[in-house]
Amino acid sequence: MSVDTTIERPVSPNPYDLLPSRPSFTVTSDDVIDGRPLKSDQVASAGNRSPQLSWSGAPEDTKSYVVTCFDPDAPTPCGFWHWSVVDIPASTTSLDVGAGSAGGTLPKGAFMLRNDGGGAEFLGAAPPPNDQPHRYYFVVHAVSEKTLGIDPEASNALMSFNLAFKTLARAIVHGTYQH
Repeated sequence: MSVDTTIERPVSPNPYDLLPSRPSFTVTSDDVIDGRPLKSDQVASAGNRSPQLSWSGAPEDTKSYVVTCFDPDAPTPCGFWHWSVVDIPASTTSLDVGAGSAGGTLPKGAFMLRNDGGGAEFLGAAPPPNDQPHRYYFVVHAVSEKTLGIDPEASNALMSFNLAFKTLARAIVHGTYQH
């Protein structure tokens, strides 16, 4: 007798569709193509390298940025945070490949929160085997304040709560991955 270990469940909605509407601006990446599979070095088992991201067209009154990577398809009620970079100066309009990885360099004043795996760095894609394809939303949030008002020990839930009130606009690109 064989056992089917495939996980079947409804696809989660785009989590940003559930938040208050905000204007959009442009985010591009040499590494993430919207709706396409992630590169192998952005997978936990093969590198954990954060992707290159560039953005433009944010509102003039942007005072800082937050960059996040979130997987709403994780088999949990609350998804899975893979990466959060807070308090990126408004003068910054890109992050190099690997900036959020171990040994990477962030702009002065920026810091990373712990991902849901426990480390303060980018954690690559790692969905359960036999699961549906997962979506990885890389989002640049244009923030109305110079700092988000949290410290490096804050949870991603607290960060997200603060963003709900301080986000002027957001730019989104998402990749996918399946074992």
